[in-house]
Amino acid sequence: MTDTHQTYTLSKKELTLREKVGQLFMPAVFINDTEEEVQKMERLIKEYHVGSICFFHSRASAATNFEGKKKVVHNAKSYDRLKELIAQYQKAAEIPLLVAIDAEWGLAMRIENTPQFPYAITLGALNGGENLIYQVGQHIGWDCRAAGIQWNLAPVVDINNNPENPVIGYRSFGENKEKVLAKSEAFIRGMKSTGTLNSIKHFPGHGDTATDSHLGLPVIDKSLVELKENELFPFQELINKGVDSVMVGHLLLPQLDDQNPSTTSSKIITALLRKQMGFEGVIISDALNMHAVSKKYPQKGKLEQAAFEAGMDVLCFSEHVKEGIDEILTNASEERIQQSFDRIWNLKHKVFVENSRSEKPNTDLHSKLNREIAEKTITELYGDVAALEQLKSSGFLNVSVCFGKENSFSEQISAHFGSKTINLNSALSSDIKNMVLGIFPPAVKPKNLFGFDEKTLASIHRLIAEKNSLIYLFGNPYVLDILKLRPSSNVVLAYQNFPEFQDVAFDHFIGKIKAKGMLPIQLKTKFYEQL
Repeated sequence: MTDTHQTYTLSKKELTLREKVGQLFMPAVFINDTEEEVQKMERLIKEYHVGSICFFHSRASAATNFEGKKKVVHNAKSYDRLKELIAQYQKAAEIPLLVAIDAEWGLAMRIENTPQFPYAITLGALNGGENLIYQVGQHIGWDCRAAGIQWNLAPVVDINNNPENPVIGYRSFGENKEKVLAKSEAFIRGMKSTGTLNSIKHFPGHGDTATDSHLGLPVIDKSLVELKENELFPFQELINKGVDSVMVGHLLLPQLDDQNPSTTSSKIITALLRKQMGFEGVIISDALNMHAVSKKYPQKGKLEQAAFEAGMDVLCFSEHVKEGIDEILTNASEERIQQSFDRIWNLKHKVFVENSRSEKPNTDLHSKLNREIAEKTITELYGDVAALEQLKSSGFLNVSVCFGKENSFSEQISAHFGSKTINLNSALSSDIKNMVLGIFPPAVKPKNLFGFDEKTLASIHRLIAEKNSLIYLFGNPYVLDILKLRPSSNVVLAYQNFPEFQDVAFDHFIGKIKAKGMLPIQLKTKFYEQL
């Protein structure tokens, strides 16, 4: 395995205070930027001694695209461009940059045509399965290092105990704190074996909220005792075991600090995370351009300074590097600057000097790994088992709702049973009462009903009400809450629409494999008895 920057060494020359402050900044960089924007970033890195960068696909797909109005342009050569830009930006830096990315389910979270692994909620359906999650973390770490990325801002260790959560949901391992801890630890160990840095997020816990912090400020109105019992549990346990960094989310916790969001709260960052919980590593902010906090600081550099003053070490997605450096130099003590600088320097030493890691095997095993995960996560939620036997022993409709997604599941049913795949309209006009319904939701996030249009959703509701149905869902399990399921409804959760997961779903339908997965969250809809 090659790492573009393994030959970099850390300079021992004495840095000025301004250069040390520059090391605390992590501006966003974009794979699909123009050459003019790339040159501008090169100058910023060189002139202000920026310490790290975080890659996003494009300005349209990053947190700046709050209303989702900018078109995301597909770029089949994103991966090659990523490696080119890393080389350019490293060349511009006098001190090697820490290159970061959000690769919670692989580089595919940001980059086309790269291996994608299951979402955390899918891994949460594993009954145990820590060895598989270790392998996922390891594969993602290998992919990061091969691209020249040393810092994966993952995993999410939020406990998703709010079905209305618009931003965490599928990114969380689930609602059980012990399982979230075990799975997070396995993922971290896998990444660590490749020498990839981690960041547990979003401290102090972004699970129990119905607000998207990209758009507004979520409020978590819980006492410290309540937080320690649940939200803070995986953070504390992982800190005790050793993590590279903790990312602080944009949250208001009025019982801890009723004046400041966690991003700028010394009570939460310094008093709680640093002193009470004993974390000595790097504390990094969530993206500072997010509306939860950015709107409150219209003066350039003031947000960066406030976050640093509260105890932050790394200022992620800072859009005002020059002004932020000036504000910190004006207001912070040399001792405080040195503390944060030393923490960053320790991470750089770990990556560029110690450089300890395992080597990736030559074979590409990600499809095999996805298949094994699919077999062990497929989950039955059956309300009427007798109806299932009747369905399979008599004729049934093979109905597909796939929104243009590749649907090998329904095609395999057609080939095996000789039942043509039909759409919702054809199913509604048929007198046949039994139905296998494959649903591929348009979106993984709950915004706008997971992307379903009202007409399609109404047709699904009518079919479920009128027919004896077996539903295979290839997506976020929270979709079940909008389907108007009956108490007797039968559902199989496949979680992902990957080819491997569709193949496993078909094998399950024909009785070749048994379901072993466990639903990792609570649904609002109560319609089944899990077997």
